[in-house]
Amino acid sequence: MTWYQTLTILEILFGSLFFVLYIGYLMRVRKVALFFNQRPHVVWFKFLLRHLYVALIIVAILGPSFGAMKKEIKTIGKDLYIAVDLSQSMNATDVQPSRLEKAKREIQRLITRFNSDKIGLIVFSNEAYLHSPLTYDQNALQLYTQTLRTSLLPHSGTDYAPVLQLTLDKFGTSLTAEAEEQKAKVLVLISDGEDFGGNVEQLAERLRMQNVRVYTLGIGTVEGSRIPEGRSYKRDNQGRYITTSLKPSPLSQLAELTDGQYFEVNNRVSEVSRLISAINNIEGELRESKTVDVTANKYIYPLALALLLILLDVLISVRVIRI
Repeated sequence: MTWYQTLTILEILFGSLFFVLYIGYLMRVRKVALFFNQRPHVVWFKFLLRHLYVALIIVAILGPSFGAMKKEIKTIGKDLYIAVDLSQSMNATDVQPSRLEKAKREIQRLITRFNSDKIGLIVFSNEAYLHSPLTYDQNALQLYTQTLRTSLLPHSGTDYAPVLQLTLDKFGTSLTAEAEEQKAKVLVLISDGEDFGGNVEQLAERLRMQNVRVYTLGIGTVEGSRIPEGRSYKRDNQGRYITTSLKPSPLSQLAELTDGQYFEVNNRVSEVSRLISAINNIEGELRESKTVDVTANKYIYPLALALLLILLDVLISVRVIRI
């Protein structure tokens, strides 16, 4: 037998106080009985009865557990990379305070919702780099997310091909087909949809063949805004201000090619909750399975017996002194 609670000073004080007060009551009864030349032997019946149900109540509080059984415990998880676009267009403020800052907040939200999964961070513009390897360490992931800024990468356009290729490399191609089918792998690609590269369809097909689903999250508005640069805004070669807007088509197409889904975030709507639900619906990999001994708290039995004895105490009356 095991116990859910340990005997603390509170239970000891409660039991001791009851015992001391009852002893005082018995001495008073004995004194009165002797005054009338009687022996109050019957009072010991109540003494034993009441101390028995008090002891049973304390036992119920401690939570006796017995009747062990075997139970299989399984831990389910996924491998998930979050790729963040760090091109200059992510500094646009059509989504407040900026596209990148909004993306960082949503990434931190994603991290907290997938605590049983291994998560890694990838940053990209026209090249892609691993910012954090797959890890369970949520504190480290939150710290890496806070350091994201467009100045981490050279100022250039956006190309999805390098990030897709890096994802293929990191998930690996050496596993057997059976292992690939069992392993749940996800890429969440966050961008404003401006893709100036190519070769995306072939890489997306390879990702799909390796059972990697790509979920894309578009940040921005179709109306768009200028791109801050210093104290002014970015201009093109003719000196005109550049306006960047959300282009959902490339993101939606990429998600569709890999059996994923496209979601969107702007000032009016955030579909991150839908993204979280979609990823949760993917059957994860069995990370660990073990059998443990499980016991049940059987406090109800001593408590029920104590209540029955209390009822008997109320119903049964004894005459200590006869006059």
